[in-house]
Amino acid sequence: MREVAIIRGDGIGPEISEATQQVLETAGAALRWQEVILGQEAKRRWGSELPAESVERIRRIGVALKAPLIAEPRSGGLWIEGHGERRRYPSVNNGLRRELGAYANLRPVLGFPGVSGRYQNLDIILVRELTEDTYAGIERQPEEGRAEAVKLVTREASERIARFACDYALRHGRRKITAVHKANVLHLTDGLFLESVRSVVAQYPELCFDDRMVDAACYLMVKEPCVFDVLVLPNQYGDILSDLAAGLVGSLGLVPGVNIGPGVAVFEAAHGAAPDIAGKGIANPIGLILSGAMLLDHLGQREAAERVRRAVARVLAAGRCQTPDLGGHSSTRELTRAICAEIECT
Repeated sequence: MREVAIIRGDGIGPEISEATQQVLETAGAALRWQEVILGQEAKRRWGSELPAESVERIRRIGVALKAPLIAEPRSGGLWIEGHGERRRYPSVNNGLRRELGAYANLRPVLGFPGVSGRYQNLDIILVRELTEDTYAGIERQPEEGRAEAVKLVTREASERIARFACDYALRHGRRKITAVHKANVLHLTDGLFLESVRSVVAQYPELCFDDRMVDAACYLMVKEPCVFDVLVLPNQYGDILSDLAAGLVGSLGLVPGVNIGPGVAVFEAAHGAAPDIAGKGIANPIGLILSGAMLLDHLGQREAAERVRRAVARVLAAGRCQTPDLGGHSSTRELTRAICAEIECT
């Protein structure tokens, strides 16, 4: 049995967490869950959405399944105290990633017969750098009516994410890396990112390389997504393009992901906490369920992971059990039961 932190999250988080645990256990996953509280519940209990003690528990366990946390707009950011100092982050999600040293966000976007239409064969990997870019939250307001944000890019972080993308590509039989940027306008920042990625991919003769400006990448993803295999992107572009890709395959509720750093991996769906539908029982749990399958792969429990993925694909292809985001009328529990039933049939 492997110990795994479970972060039930905010909004729809508890509902899809319960569904995911049920599916993984039905698939035979050998996991021992350890609940770690973050977000709104942590704020109610201890006055902080990101308690240092909770972050330390995740770091110690090393592997977590995380439901979405509400990212509230706020002036002044979010503060965390620990190790004798206070650190400020723009959001609880940003703070958790940076406190854990999780620098790489991996989002595989896969089309599914039955729900993805003309994009049912889409199969791309988005690798997003998590520590820099405008999402570093370096902002200032020098005067009334004027606000500025710093776009932070370093060679070290850009080369690190490029190396992560290349290593992932080779391990999973991928053959092409595409750097996404806007270096024709942002000559220094995106220019440095592009130069750094290009220099790293040159060290991997097995891989092909090209680059696309972010606007062209959006166009091609809609028009001709087969030109992409593994995309490596700065923080903000990665956030935007992964949501675009999710829309093409049918829903944000279908896309899994993981945030990875030295000694830690936090698996989470690509979507947010959706507080507007919390408690209604209609949230799509598949993104978190597939994140759970990625977690099982990470722990070497590949047979259970494949059982989960096959069951999800069969349920979606059948088209009889779909939550409202997929155009159906099924509840979270009905979809979860259908996936579990498929697992039990095999």
